[in-house]
Amino acid sequence: MAPWASHDSTVTFRAPWTMAYLTSTALLMIGVFDSGVGGLSVHRALVQRLPRADFTYLADQANAPYGVRAGEEIVELTKAGCIRLFDRGASLVVLACNTASAIALRRLQQTWLPAYRKDIGRPVNILGIIVPTIEKATGLPWEHEAERRGEKVQQLDILGVFATQATVRSRVYEIEIDKRKQDLAVFSEACPELVPLIEGDASAVDLAKAVEGHVQALKTRIGRFPDRVVLGCTHYEIIADIFRAALPAGTPLIQQPEATADALELYLERHPEYAAGTAGGRVFLTTGTPGPQNGLVQSFWGAPVAFDPA
Repeated sequence: MAPWASHDSTVTFRAPWTMAYLTSTALLMIGVFDSGVGGLSVHRALVQRLPRADFTYLADQANAPYGVRAGEEIVELTKAGCIRLFDRGASLVVLACNTASAIALRRLQQTWLPAYRKDIGRPVNILGIIVPTIEKATGLPWEHEAERRGEKVQQLDILGVFATQATVRSRVYEIEIDKRKQDLAVFSEACPELVPLIEGDASAVDLAKAVEGHVQALKTRIGRFPDRVVLGCTHYEIIADIFRAALPAGTPLIQQPEATADALELYLERHPEYAAGTAGGRVFLTTGTPGPQNGLVQSFWGAPVAFDPA
């Protein structure tokens, strides 16, 4: 497995290419998109799982955070990010962002992507992280539907979800889990200040104070601590240790990065038309200020991370 510092040996893909070249090459790379640095948690898991694949990571830091934006804004910003990555040669874009996956993914897949594929003349697709997370949380395939029997469930397993305002407002976890598993109750807690704190390299003390406040708020609404927890924003994976410290010892955290890596590996096996590449290319782009990322991100990543301008 390639070391994490392998991004130093970057393979850069440069446009423009001829359409014939793009069409004859099934996949130049996999794009990973997030509003900021949180998606690096998913990106790291994908690179560990597919060390020879070529990846380009795009952070839309100029417009972060997404969680406080209106739905239409989120859709348009996500579409713009996907177009940037498709223009650079991606055939798959993984939305490493719960907000974008909850608000924009289905809309883009159904109303925009079919015509866009025809326009560019090659296969492209957008994948999200909520489906594999729900599969992991329920232990059931996405296609499963719970049998509605009408009787009251006597004992509930409680899943706590910490997420952005937009993800919580969408109620995607409550709606989709209820369709599949009647004995799993979902309680979500919006944490609007966490993404700006993480992007701003906040101190461990400030982060712990914010996280503890949200954990206690969720406990108060439920009446007890949740049995399991989803960190429903990929930024939160960067401070997963702080969440663990605020929760009762041993509370399971459902890991979105690993669930997404599992899903992508299976997807590529089922869809050989999307070759993942073999050069191990690593490109990091931002719509914000290029250069090294903050110390919190570098500590999480395990090496310096420098972004180029998108």
